[in-house]
Amino acid sequence: MPAWTDQLRFAFQPVVNLSTGSVAALEILARPEPGESDVLARVHRCPELDAELAALAVRVAAHHETPLPLHLNVCASTVAELPRLPALGKAVHEVGRRPWEVTLDIGGPFTHVPHAALLDSVAVLRDEGYRICVDGVGDGDLPLRLLGDLAPDLVKLDASLCARLDTDRGRQAVVAAVRQLCERVGGLLAIEGVETERQYAAVRDAGVQLAQGYLFAPPARRPATEVYLPPAIPAAVSRPAVAHRPPSGPPVAQFLQPAALLPMSASAGAVRSHLTGFPAVSGVLLVDSDGVPVRAIDRDRFLLSLSGRYGHALYADRPALRLADRPRTVGADATAWQVLDVIAEGGRDRAGDDVAVVDDRGRCMGVVHLADIVRALAESRVEEAARLNPLTRLPGSDEVNGEVDRRIAEGRAFALSWLDVDGFKQVNDGAGFAAGDELIRAVGRTLAGVAAGEPASRVGHIGGDDFLVLTEPDGLAPFAAALLDVPWSAGGRPVTLSLATAVCPPGSVAGHHEAAAALAPLKKEAKALPGASWVLGRPGAERTEIRRGAAARVPGPAAPPHPAPPGQRGVPARG
Repeated sequence: MPAWTDQLRFAFQPVVNLSTGSVAALEILARPEPGESDVLARVHRCPELDAELAALAVRVAAHHETPLPLHLNVCASTVAELPRLPALGKAVHEVGRRPWEVTLDIGGPFTHVPHAALLDSVAVLRDEGYRICVDGVGDGDLPLRLLGDLAPDLVKLDASLCARLDTDRGRQAVVAAVRQLCERVGGLLAIEGVETERQYAAVRDAGVQLAQGYLFAPPARRPATEVYLPPAIPAAVSRPAVAHRPPSGPPVAQFLQPAALLPMSASAGAVRSHLTGFPAVSGVLLVDSDGVPVRAIDRDRFLLSLSGRYGHALYADRPALRLADRPRTVGADATAWQVLDVIAEGGRDRAGDDVAVVDDRGRCMGVVHLADIVRALAESRVEEAARLNPLTRLPGSDEVNGEVDRRIAEGRAFALSWLDVDGFKQVNDGAGFAAGDELIRAVGRTLAGVAAGEPASRVGHIGGDDFLVLTEPDGLAPFAAALLDVPWSAGGRPVTLSLATAVCPPGSVAGHHEAAAALAPLKKEAKALPGASWVLGRPGAERTEIRRGAAARVPGPAAPPHPAPPGQRGVPARG
């Protein structure tokens, strides 16, 4: 063992999954002995020593016999200069670990690291199965372009961002931006430095999925398997609006738990020893040499088989495959609803079995538990219900605005429309509030029905008689036909609707506020037309198009026919 290792000790700090409250992994931290404060600086100046330090951390973890996945700290310069990190690979192999059980926390400095070499090395390490984390984001020299090029499996925010996160809007905006990047590249978001219950509430509200900090458990010489979680979010914390979630449900990656993996050649006795040695393990996956799940063993059914008469004598020394089932798997990009679909396809006796999450090469990344999925979907339904308009059961403007901002960030064109009932106050005064409410419900049902057949659309009820419709630029025809080309009435009185649409090409608006501002004059113009009307325009353009409705409410004096001057507002209706 190199002499410099005598100057170091190691501590383990849990990485906590905030969705499940469980320990997802252990970060191994090197700590210098008293009086040796410069040893880490010497190690990090030498890539070979840095890689040896990561390898030593793996061996220390093996000494403690922890089955949890590991997080290892390495410098960006080490990864760039030592493709494959041979010292680490050797240690992982010798202790019986697999690369996909190891996450490399790559930290700065990044300034003088050759980016091409770093990206090439990361691609090699990822191909071998290691998971890639970019560490210390928010307080270093990491260029945003490089962060995007790395497309990490995990982004870990620096502890400095956690301080005052509950009150500092700037920090909240930074965390939200990094979370959006993670969603786009398929990664998870983690944060360090959670020390108080207010910070815990703030990081949960911000959508952070993994966290570390003294609140859960401080770094310790022995691996911790249990952590402290606050019993409830403090009422004093001011919670921002719930983040937008797509209708397909929360991603399965945020419920990922460590998987107990054994080779498919393992005997039943070996599996039994593993299950009895780790009571929290609910099942074991038998994997091939590439880490692909081949069979799944449920804890209760397996131990019941061995505890029966002659069970131990019959099975203990035989392959565990005899008592295993086919594994149930989903991809890393699956949603919670898709996990439920997989569970529903199996027999009732396997309803509670874990579902393995695999990467694009079929390698096991972890498992998800049915209880976590059901609880999360129930919570999402409660949150969704709280955002629905009680009259139409449609979401409010926040849902549509969140999707508008998402499409703007993705550089996608879209059409945002504002729909309302003409003279709705007179409808209520003349036909009564009950008739007015029924009309609004009918419009809402029509919008929801059309949207159900248009996957790229979103509809919302702002309040009163105002609705929002978000579609692709060429996706408005079904809505117009269902809303404007049919007769409407309330209490026997005929009613018409007005539709104003702003078609927004990429880069034309910076956010949903600007898109809404572009709709205001178009709505005014549509309301000035008699009968069912539809006016369409583009942000910043003077010319508008009248697709439904006459050009003027009151006819003016006759004028000789001639072409309209260039740029004149009010192009004659088409079709």
